[in-house]
Amino acid sequence: MKKIINDPNKYLSEMLEGIYIAHQNQLTYVNDDPQCLVTKTKKAGKVGIATGGGSGHLPLFLGYVGDGMLDGCSVGDVFQSPSAEQMHAITKEIDSGAGVLYIYGNYNGDIFNFDMAAEMADFEDGIRVETVLGADDVASIGPLSQDEKTTRRGVAGIFFVYKCAGAAADKMMSLDTVTRIARKASWNTRTLGVALTSCVVPRVGHAGFHIEEDEMEIGMGIHGETGIRRGKIETADQITEEMMNKIIEDLPYAPGDRVAVLVNGLGATPLDEQYIVTRKINQLLMDKGIAVHRYYVGEYATSLEMAGVSISLLKLDEELTELIDYPANTPFFKQL
Repeated sequence: MKKIINDPNKYLSEMLEGIYIAHQNQLTYVNDDPQCLVTKTKKAGKVGIATGGGSGHLPLFLGYVGDGMLDGCSVGDVFQSPSAEQMHAITKEIDSGAGVLYIYGNYNGDIFNFDMAAEMADFEDGIRVETVLGADDVASIGPLSQDEKTTRRGVAGIFFVYKCAGAAADKMMSLDTVTRIARKASWNTRTLGVALTSCVVPRVGHAGFHIEEDEMEIGMGIHGETGIRRGKIETADQITEEMMNKIIEDLPYAPGDRVAVLVNGLGATPLDEQYIVTRKINQLLMDKGIAVHRYYVGEYATSLEMAGVSISLLKLDEELTELIDYPANTPFFKQL
């Protein structure tokens, strides 16, 4: 294991200490617990939006707490869910009387703890909480329907749900409306990734899985979950075309659609390579008659030092387009 750390057992606490130092004008914490991170710019009467999840994915999840996006984030240890008590503390802090929306990835530990937090907020504090899950990974097995539960994982595409819901809340829309918009953004988002290497959880000290030097795995999850297929590494154009075909077929997208595109580095992929992928995405979408409204390229949801990239598409309508374009200012994301 090669990492610039001190004690692996202090990885989370020392990371959070640095976050609060660097972004002290925007972020603070409640309940004397640095893992209960909230914005310093609370807006009276606004729907509060909370997220949470394990560490190791920066800027996901806490990096999107700020103006025009999220209000709080419960921070778990690396690849581990935060507690119900932590999410409850955040819920109480960010509630301004308009209710709170939880947005987080579709993982069992998070669902169990955050459902419990919502029940605590309702029973103890009279706070209404709604929940929308990110479930955008087309590599996950399971149904995808607006009327039934899905086993699909939430990955980088949750950024689009944050962006749209956060804008709606900042425009002082009701909890019902913000929830509806978040569900629409989630339903219209599809993501697929490719991994070239493993990653090392600091407390474990060795790679969680192994990929040969000449191999890649299409569809691997952000915690190393098994993907669709493993094979010899291919060119950027070949990889991108395979991923895009699966994404486009899944919704499906059609000629005349407009989309926002997220090209996301998983932690150890140079921006140079991400823009090579972006180039091919643009060619493929043009060929299919799909218009791109906006590109986002960079690290939005990582997996420690994993090498690889994911692609997310959000199908837009007029409502979602307006919200995607809405200004936001967080420690890890700014849009004028």
